[in-house]
Amino acid sequence: MADAAPPSKSRDLDKLLLRPGNLVGPTFDPGVQLRDDLQEYARVLVVGAGGLGCELLKDLALSGFKNLEVIDMDRIEVTNLNRQFLFRLEDVGKPKAEVAAKRVMERVSGVNIVPHFCRIEDKDIEFYNDFNIIALGLDSIEARSYINAVACSFLEYDSDDNPREETMKPMVDGGTEGFKGHARVIVPGVTPCFECTIWLFPPQVKFPLCTLAETPRNAAHCIEYAHLIKWDEVHSGQAFDPDNPDHMKWVYDEAVKRAELFGIPGVTYSLTQGVVKNIIPAIASTNAIISAACTLETLKIASGCSKTLSNYLTYNGVEGLHTKVTEFVKDKDCLVCGPGVLIELDTTVTLKKFIDMLEEDPKVLMTKASITYHGKNLYMQAPPVLEEMTRSNLELPLYDLMDKIPKDVLHATGTINKDDKKSSGLRKLRVVFKGIDGVTDMDMAGGA
Repeated sequence: MADAAPPSKSRDLDKLLLRPGNLVGPTFDPGVQLRDDLQEYARVLVVGAGGLGCELLKDLALSGFKNLEVIDMDRIEVTNLNRQFLFRLEDVGKPKAEVAAKRVMERVSGVNIVPHFCRIEDKDIEFYNDFNIIALGLDSIEARSYINAVACSFLEYDSDDNPREETMKPMVDGGTEGFKGHARVIVPGVTPCFECTIWLFPPQVKFPLCTLAETPRNAAHCIEYAHLIKWDEVHSGQAFDPDNPDHMKWVYDEAVKRAELFGIPGVTYSLTQGVVKNIIPAIASTNAIISAACTLETLKIASGCSKTLSNYLTYNGVEGLHTKVTEFVKDKDCLVCGPGVLIELDTTVTLKKFIDMLEEDPKVLMTKASITYHGKNLYMQAPPVLEEMTRSNLELPLYDLMDKIPKDVLHATGTINKDDKKSSGLRKLRVVFKGIDGVTDMDMAGGA
């Protein structure tokens, strides 16, 4: 029987947490203690403070989560104000994470939100391990892949290659595109991870270069001409940074000139940003619906008050309203959420040689790799101070750096080259040293 509870401001939340039910999870223990523990101990990281991220922060704070953190690298722009409701005109130019955290804390008493104004790659892996659940409000496939790889890197397998439940880092991922959206639950080792279902995301639209250079027919062609062709002609050797306002303004100005030359209307600064960054116009109501679904799933995971989504919800509001839940299956050979990529080594292989090998391994294909072992930095490519501190390890045998353990797991972070595309990524590597007592043929027989 549920405990007798004092009056609570969260009356509707109490109906979920203080009473038993028929659809609850196996570990659900209703009562005041559950509600208090949720508020005191549950730690949730929100990745992204844009349209969906703002909604997530608000919804999570109103759903009893008191310990939140948010990470976002962007600053507020005027074009954000129509849907990112936590921001005001006077906030333009300020970091999204900081303003969003401040606004929610002003409106919801008792909640503490720690903002992080930086790239997700700037945080070390252990930062993400401090959270019980990670909620994603991102608009980038690359960013999703990176966080997915980080969360899956904490997953450990037993000797029978069964995932250990205590090492699972649940994620709730939401995404919107106009009147369409999705919400999904990712439990590494149990449900398919982001990489298992990467095929769900359609390839980015690409324009033939001959069309851009000779016969542009619309505003997007003019923008991509300035972005892909003109930039390299004028700024030879300088990489274009889509997050640099000066770079974006230059592309916009050149696109306007190109459009005027061919009599093409419609080039605006916001459209330039959308084409260059592949941004889909967002709608506030879609963000609110998807955020509500993601917040409910986060609450289910944290409390067990109901069974979680299995495992992919799609929403379509283009004509009327249509929702559907699809249960996708985990890819048993996934390189990200599986036991890890198996690499066999001699005990004499140095750390530098190992890093070089990662560039050629067809299952890794990683350059500029930083290596960590049980939270210890063996070698870090950046920042310079860490690179200098760990540089001496490069000439040491990896076997010695791993405390002469015959087989164990390393984590490598770097640039992954896949399908002629480069992106930041993380890989879990199962290293087995050959010729060591205790390492059987079975240990080296399995794949990734």
